Amino acid sequence: MVINIFSMLITFVFMEFAAWWSHKHIMHGILWYLHSDHHKKNQNKFLEMNDIFALIFALPSMILLTVGLNNLNEKPYFWIGLGILLYGVAYFFVHDVFIHQRIKLFRRVKGQYLQAMKKAHKIHHKNLNKENGVYFGFLWVPKHFFEQEKQTIKQNR
Repeated sequence: MVINIFSMLITFVFMEFAAWWSHKHIMHGILWYLHSDHHKKNQNKFLEMNDIFALIFALPSMILLTVGLNNLNEKPYFWIGLGILLYGVAYFFVHDVFIHQRIKLFRRVKGQYLQAMKKAHKIHHKNLNKENGVYFGFLWVPKHFFEQEKQTIKQNR
């Protein structure tokens, strides 16, 4: 059981690197036409073409979960699929709900980590083009954003 939980946690962590790579090289690369609407200002649309990526990224999870149900303790397929699923759930709540407010929840959430994440994402969205993007990660936030947020918190006390 410990190896299964470990497989799930390692997969969750690995997904940050997979998300960074696919965001930089696929979404801002060959499939920019699906992702570009996510970078347009004042959209006010509930669904975007960019949401197709959620379905694309959910497929490996669904396949692994389904295949893994038949042998929960023999092979880690289910647990890897669960790690992908949990990352997707975290992505939805942090990116779509907290950062972009596509569902009006968590409007007044504070915290150095969450505010630093929000700032990094905001800077990513300042670039409206396919090229020259920065900060493609999701849960990992560069250290200088924490430092900036720490200063902001000190100034507001």
